[in-house]
Amino acid sequence: MLRALMIILPLALTIYAFIDCLNTPEDETKHLPKVVWVIVILLFWVVGPVVWLFAGKTRRTTARGGRGGWVAPDDNPEFLKSLGEERAQERKQRDEAPFDDGEADPRPREDDLKKREGRDEGGEEKDA
Repeated sequence: MLRALMIILPLALTIYAFIDCLNTPEDETKHLPKVVWVIVILLFWVVGPVVWLFAGKTRRTTARGGRGGWVAPDDNPEFLKSLGEERAQERKQRDEAPFDDGEADPRPREDDLKKREGRDEGGEEKDA
C-alpha cells in the first residue's frame, strides 16, 4: 500500500500542477514563460510541480486579508449598486414604452369594451 501511495501522490501532484499551469494566464506566471513551466512540470515530475506551486505563479491575497481579492456579491457594494441601476433602467424603459403591442393608447378600446359590457349586463342588445 505504501508503494502505491509513493507513486499515486506525486502523480496526482503532477496532474494538479500541470492543469493549474495550463489554466494560469501568461501574465501571472513568474520567473519563466508558461511553456517552460509546463516542460519543467512534466520532465521533473516530483520536483517540478512543487517548484511550480511555490515559485511559478503569482498568488493573490484573500478577501479576509482586507486587500483586494474576491468578495461575495451580497457583500460587494459596487455589485449591489449596479443592481439598483439595472432596476431603475428597467422601470424607466417600462414607463417610457408602456404599450409594446403597437397600440398608441388603449383607452378608446377600453371605453368600447365598457360600453359593450354595460349593454350585456343591462339586457340591451344581448346576443343569443
